[in-house]
Amino acid sequence: MSPDRPLQDAIVRLLKRRPFYGQLLLQFRRRQQIGSRAVAVTIADTTPTLIVDPSRFALFSADEQEALLEHLLKHILHLHPCRRKQRNPRHWDLACDLAINPSIQNLPLEAILPQRFRLAEGLSAEEYYHLVQQLPQLGNQHADGLGDQERHKNAEKKTAERENTQSNRQQPTTIDDHQFWQEADRTPVALSEQVVRQLVRNAAKKAYNEIPGDLRELLNTYLAPPTIPWQQILRQFVGSAGRVGRTSTWKRSHRRFGHNTPGLRKQQLLNLVVGIDVSDSTDTQPLREAFARELLQIAHGRQSRISVLYAGSRIQKIDRFTGNPQVAEVYRGGGFTDLRPVFAYARKMQPRPAAIIYLTDGYGPAPEQSDIPTLWVLSPDGKKPVDWGLELRLEDLEEQI
Repeated sequence: MSPDRPLQDAIVRLLKRRPFYGQLLLQFRRRQQIGSRAVAVTIADTTPTLIVDPSRFALFSADEQEALLEHLLKHILHLHPCRRKQRNPRHWDLACDLAINPSIQNLPLEAILPQRFRLAEGLSAEEYYHLVQQLPQLGNQHADGLGDQERHKNAEKKTAERENTQSNRQQPTTIDDHQFWQEADRTPVALSEQVVRQLVRNAAKKAYNEIPGDLRELLNTYLAPPTIPWQQILRQFVGSAGRVGRTSTWKRSHRRFGHNTPGLRKQQLLNLVVGIDVSDSTDTQPLREAFARELLQIAHGRQSRISVLYAGSRIQKIDRFTGNPQVAEVYRGGGFTDLRPVFAYARKMQPRPAAIIYLTDGYGPAPEQSDIPTLWVLSPDGKKPVDWGLELRLEDLEEQI
């Protein structure tokens, strides 16, 4: 049996029983990794990512597997990985689990619940974080105190291996691995919110708006028209793509070698590929010019390496800018569109670009997946060609020009 078969089966069950959750999961990039927990989730470089240890995940029952996946999705829907910031990681991690676990059925017995600490249910992660910080000791309890002896007897056998790998920990802990949440620090909260908004909209549409009742109030905020200006989305996306480099400077002394050696200064290196669909359907002036001006303004004053690829069914022209790009050429082509050549070219580039920004109507074949963060800038009548990547619509530009 394939190692990822248990995960595939769990997602199929969710698609049948709880289609909204199943449709959400289909949009996540998946990553297999051996770790201390069976599953984890994060938003890495604007990409929602599901991390699974297949052997550990297979130890759970079918109901527990579905509950674990629901647990992960609720972390993302509440933006828990992105909101940790400078808080105490252990306290925040526990607070987030306390906030969502009471609403999830069939969680593994080791899942922590508010009653373990004699706390009320229904509080926010921030409220639990404040309360957890005041606890004199964290978790001398071994269980949540619920259920009868028979339930624990039946669960004992199937959880024995999990308990052995966890060394019978006394301290309360999360049921998923939160160490990957630090990857979300690279994506600003507002940009993460835009990522989740698109996940929710896509899932709700494909699930025919059959959304869970306990999440209706939260999901309605995502389904409402976005209030984030497009310039902010673009700036934050480009900012998250900037690679931190180092350069020497005599303006500060070296920490180790003193005044006789130049110090080091962090430097943001902007390494982007900009794909331009040259078909007639994307020739929407002045919208394209407005977008180009904003992009160049963002790049101005930064060390930049920007490759502009003009493409229809193939790449027709390539411009490269280093330093501070000054101009954006308008290039017109025609014919049908194939979105794949730009991604194929980007994958072969050395160094590999940190992100791709593609201006297109979205009508054309695209890669099934890509490990390069992508911003789809769509024309007013365009459509997002794939589920992955972040979307920015030119109709949003039009309202603000």
